[in-house]
Amino acid sequence: MNELLGALTLQNLLACLAGTVLGTIVGVLPGLGPAGAMALVLPLTVKLGPTAGLIMLAGIYYGSMYGGSTTSILVNVPGEAASVVTTIDGYRLARRGRAGAALAVAALASFVAGTFSVVALQLAAPLVARAALAFGPAEYFAFALLGVVLLATLTGGSRVKALAMVIVGVMLSTVGMDPLGGSVRFTFDVAGAQAGLSFIAVTAGLFGVAEVLATAGRPAEATPAARVRFRELYPSREELRRAAPAMLRGTVLGFLVGLIPGPAATIASFASYGVEKRVSRYRHELGQGAIEGVAGPEAANNAAAGGGMVPLLSLGLPFTPSTAVLLSSMPLMSVTPGPFLLRDHPQVFWGVIGSFYVGNVMLLLLNLPLVGLFARVATIPARWLMPVVLLLCAVAAYADNNNPFDVWVMVGAGLAGYAMRGLGYDPAPLVLGLVLGPLLERSLLQALTIARGEVSGLWASPQAALMLAVALVALVAPAVLALARRRAGAHP
Repeated sequence: MNELLGALTLQNLLACLAGTVLGTIVGVLPGLGPAGAMALVLPLTVKLGPTAGLIMLAGIYYGSMYGGSTTSILVNVPGEAASVVTTIDGYRLARRGRAGAALAVAALASFVAGTFSVVALQLAAPLVARAALAFGPAEYFAFALLGVVLLATLTGGSRVKALAMVIVGVMLSTVGMDPLGGSVRFTFDVAGAQAGLSFIAVTAGLFGVAEVLATAGRPAEATPAARVRFRELYPSREELRRAAPAMLRGTVLGFLVGLIPGPAATIASFASYGVEKRVSRYRHELGQGAIEGVAGPEAANNAAAGGGMVPLLSLGLPFTPSTAVLLSSMPLMSVTPGPFLLRDHPQVFWGVIGSFYVGNVMLLLLNLPLVGLFARVATIPARWLMPVVLLLCAVAAYADNNNPFDVWVMVGAGLAGYAMRGLGYDPAPLVLGLVLGPLLERSLLQALTIARGEVSGLWASPQAALMLAVALVALVAPAVLALARRRAGAHP
C-alpha cells in the first residue's frame, strides 16, 4: 500500500499532470501519436528517475486516448486511429447541437473504463508476474515468438505485410553488438553504428518525420472547431441511461482485447461499435448520431490501454508501439523489465499503477472545462506546427546518445515511414519487432546454450511446447482456411 501511495508524492503528481496534459494535446493533434510523443520526451523522463519518468510516459500513453475523442467530435478529425469510430456518431451529435453531451459522455466513458482497467491491472499483473517467474529462456523465446506471430495476425491489415515488417524490425535489432559474444556486426564500418540503431531515432522518424512529410504532401485545410460552453457539457438523463450499458460492454471488451498483441485500442473501438450495432436497443440510430456510438468505442479504447499494461509490467512484453517505448525506457532508468520488476522495483511497479488512478481523475477534470482550448490546438496551421515537430524529432534523436549518426537514422526512418504509408505498410509491427528482437535472440541463444546446441531444448518444457504449437497454428491456420475457401469457391 505504501508503494501504491507513492504516486501521491509531489514529484510524481507533477509528472502525472505533465504527462496527462501532453497526452491529451497529442490525442488532439492528428498524426503524431502517443508513441512519437513519448519518444520525443524520453530523454527528459530518463532524468526524472524511474518512477516519475515512467509515470509521465504512462500519462502520455493513456492521456492520448482521452484527447483523441475531442477533435473526432468537434472537428470530425480523429486525433488517434482509435478515435476514428468516434467520428461516425460523435460529429453528427455535434452537428445537432449535442457536442457538449458527446464530449462529456466520452470523458465519462474514458474515466469508467480507465478505472476498471487499472483495478484489473492491479489484480492481474502480480499474478501473471509470479507465474512467469517459472519461465526460462526457452519459455521466453516461445512466448516472444507467439507474440510476434499474433501481432502479424491481428494488425487488421495484410498479414504478409505485417509479418514482413516484424521481420525487418527483428533484423534491424541485430545491428550493433552481439548480446552474448560482444562482437560487432552489421555496422558496415559506419561510425556511430556500433551501439545499434537508436530506438528513439527510429520511432521519431517512422512516426514524427513521416507525418511531417505526409502533411507537406497534402493540401492545407482549415476546419472550424465547434464552440462548446461549460454549461452545455452536461448530457441529459436519457443520454446517460442509454450510454451506461455501452460503456460497460466497451470496458470489458476493451480490456480483454488489450491483452493480445496488435493495435488493441483501434481493434477494441471497432469491435465495440460492431457489438453495439448487434445488441443495442437503439442500433437503428447508430451512424446517425447515437450516444452509444461514442460511449462504447471510447470506453473500449481506454480499457485496452490498461489491458496492454498487463503483459508489459508482468512479462516485459510490449504489444503496441506505445508500450514498446515504455519498455525501452526502463533499462535507461536502470530498471529491468519483466517478471522481476515487482520483486526488485516494487516502488516503480506500484507507483505506475497508482498513477493510473490519479491520472484518470486529472484527465476527467481537464477534459471537461478545457475542451474548448484543446480543440483549438487542432486548428493550428500545419505550416507552423510541423516544423516544430521536425525540430523536436531531431533534438530527441540526437539527445538519446549525443550521436550524430542517430539523426541520420531518424531521417532514413522518416523517409522509409513515408514510403511505407504510400505502399500500405503499417510501421507499428516494425517497431515491435525492433523491441522484441533482442529478447528473441537472447532467449534463443541462452536456451540453445543450456540445451548444449540441441534444438529440441526449445520445446522440452510443456509450457514452451504449448506456446510454440499455438504460434504455429496461428501462423498456418489463416493460410489453410483461405486455401479451403478458394477450393470451395472453385468447386461449388
